[in-house]
Amino acid sequence: MNRTLASVLREALQAPSWRDLARPEQLPPSGDWRIWLLLGGRGSGKTRAAAEWVTAEVMAGRARAVAVVGRTAADVRDVMVEGPSGLLTIAPGWFRPTYEPSKRRLTWPNGAQAALFSAEEPDLLRGPQHDVAWADEAAAWERGQETWDNLMLTLRLGGDPRCVVSTTPRPIPLIKDLVSRQGGDVAVTKMRTLDNAANLAPAFLQDIVARYQGTWLGRQELDAEVLTEAPGALWTRDMLEQTRVERAPDLLRVVVGVDPAVTSGESSDSTGIVVAGVGTDGEFYVLEDASCKATPDQWARRAASAFERHQADRIVAEVNNGGDMVELVIRTAAPTIPYEKTHASRGKLTRAEPISALFEQGRAHLVGRFPQLEDQLCTYVPGQPSPDRLDAMVWAVTSLLGSAGGAVTMARLVEAAVDERVEPLGPDDEDEGDATP
Repeated sequence: MNRTLASVLREALQAPSWRDLARPEQLPPSGDWRIWLLLGGRGSGKTRAAAEWVTAEVMAGRARAVAVVGRTAADVRDVMVEGPSGLLTIAPGWFRPTYEPSKRRLTWPNGAQAALFSAEEPDLLRGPQHDVAWADEAAAWERGQETWDNLMLTLRLGGDPRCVVSTTPRPIPLIKDLVSRQGGDVAVTKMRTLDNAANLAPAFLQDIVARYQGTWLGRQELDAEVLTEAPGALWTRDMLEQTRVERAPDLLRVVVGVDPAVTSGESSDSTGIVVAGVGTDGEFYVLEDASCKATPDQWARRAASAFERHQADRIVAEVNNGGDMVELVIRTAAPTIPYEKTHASRGKLTRAEPISALFEQGRAHLVGRFPQLEDQLCTYVPGQPSPDRLDAMVWAVTSLLGSAGGAVTMARLVEAAVDERVEPLGPDDEDEGDATP
């Protein structure tokens, strides 16, 4: 027992402190801040910096009740708790917390505890109270604003409750709001991927960093810049905000667009699954982004579930890569669902431009917020490979455009039924510009 205690004490005395190892930007800023926003590129060391700050607050007795919030429950476990820079890993042996996964709890030797939360379930943050919080990859939270608001309301213990946010930047309202508060209650630190080159694999630096350095994606994911949209992108943030609505009107037709991934491995693209409809007003509404990274059977069932949930009229899928196999997968999962296949024979740019024009004209709308889809829309520049969610939305709205003339006529008929001053349009009166591009 004495030898064990002696070895523990020797380890504690000989081990270099975090302040000796950390880069200056990995250490907490001075000043009277409430939120420390760590904007870091991939592999920049932001997770380690956040975990070390939380541990230091607990060791100093300033944190007794900690909220640990990640994008998903798996991310909390695999990155924030058990990961290479997680709370369990970086803790010194004599101050390692006890992890109880079933209770979603960490307990340090001094009695301080951390409760683990997922942004997928923001309502679980109602009720608890904390004096310190760690929010990881907040820019990627699917229910980001709701989770963030609930988290902030829990920071009501102690004399100086604080939160650290470690995230790769994305230009969502939450991140832009925090950045705008720099110098007030928010301290902002930026860390580039190359700043941590000494701790990154040479292959990563050569293959990934070299490939994307200087590109729009590299500026965001490697250099931690908060970029509004890519120069030359077909969609802009302002365009989406100006056309966004909270709910759609009555819908005449609903379509589920699917852009299947070629493979289903961990490094594969997602399968784009986007639901869109045309309203009684003749305008187009994006209703849901159900995209996922899954096996063919799983994404087919997910598409079928979206079809049922929205009482859709058909599923339309792009089959350039999968051919008849795509239809077979969908038919296996949902044999009776109407199915339409489309070929990107004229190029995805030709398909995407008219859909972008609908948004620019104020005739297409996002119903609510879809952060990952919106990122793809505002970063897609003609000439680059178009991403999955964007493609699925394009297929869905393009299919609706194929019947848009009839939908516009029906919209006018519905309007005329309740307002005698409106003259119903006949087939010869329809705007040819609304036909399928």
